[in-house]
Amino acid sequence: MSKSFYHFLMKYRHPEPKDSISSFANSAFEDHSFPKTSFDYDELSSYLEMNGHYLDSMAIFDEAWELYLVSETKR
Repeated sequence: MSKSFYHFLMKYRHPEPKDSISSFANSAFEDHSFPKTSFDYDELSSYLEMNGHYLDSMAIFDEAWELYLVSETKR
């Protein structure tokens, strides 16, 4: 994988989020402790379970992770 999950997620940032992934991206950007260099699902999932108070549901992370995997396999 060439991009960290965080780097991938930042393409969804939007000043006026139109969906849950855009809201997640905006919140992750504001979270200065987010594991920005991680490529690891378990590390990110654990972090968000303990610190991702801005996520309404971990399903949002799972959906974003699936998009990330698809984008990385197209490289």
